[in-house]
Amino acid sequence: MKLTFDVPAGSKSDTIEVDFRQCIVAGWAGRDSAAIEHHIEELALLGVARPSAVPLYYRIASNQLVQDDDVEVVGDQTSGEAETFLFSHNGETLVSLASDHTDRKLEAHSVALSKQLCAKPVARQAWRYDEVAGHWDELVLRSRIGENGREVLYQEGTLASLQPPLDLAQGFFGTRAMPPGAGMTCGTVATQGAIRPAPWFEMELFDPRLGRRITHRYTLNVLPEIS
Repeated sequence: MKLTFDVPAGSKSDTIEVDFRQCIVAGWAGRDSAAIEHHIEELALLGVARPSAVPLYYRIASNQLVQDDDVEVVGDQTSGEAETFLFSHNGETLVSLASDHTDRKLEAHSVALSKQLCAKPVARQAWRYDEVAGHWDELVLRSRIGENGREVLYQEGTLASLQPPLDLAQGFFGTRAMPPGAGMTCGTVATQGAIRPAPWFEMELFDPRLGRRITHRYTLNVLPEIS
């Protein structure tokens, strides 16, 4: 699946195209046990079984990676999760933003299938990892949703609560360098209130040190669930 990204280069941006052949979702990627347990308990309320290991790496078909503003889902029980998205291009590690959109109804049956069923929206901007590596923990991950006709803060937290991304890469690939054609989402932060569906989802990665942000918003087109 080919995606394009605008990467800042001085006063302008370079546009790159990356052909993804592998997608990995790093789940349960909290840095401390209390944060991990909190997220496990959030999902337990939805009937989701405890993970067999932490972190746990889910394989997702690469054709689920999309950069569309409109995303189709089956049924009204899906929701997004903002996550950093790590990949490489010409030997350089880059970071963007993705939503691990998940079918919450199916999640109680199989987490892996619930993730595979839904597209994974990806932002159209990326940063060079080296530009943020020194202050990675300061980066802020947040999301907003539409609820009762209002914009509501859904997630917000710094990346200090999550495992360093190259550690996650090491855990799956056995190397701290992302291989060509691979993309990995690197964990999420807790929701403000219950995990719940919404008609649209907006995610943001904010860099307070450099005063910049990556954003992406998508609207859901809910297809009927017919039996």
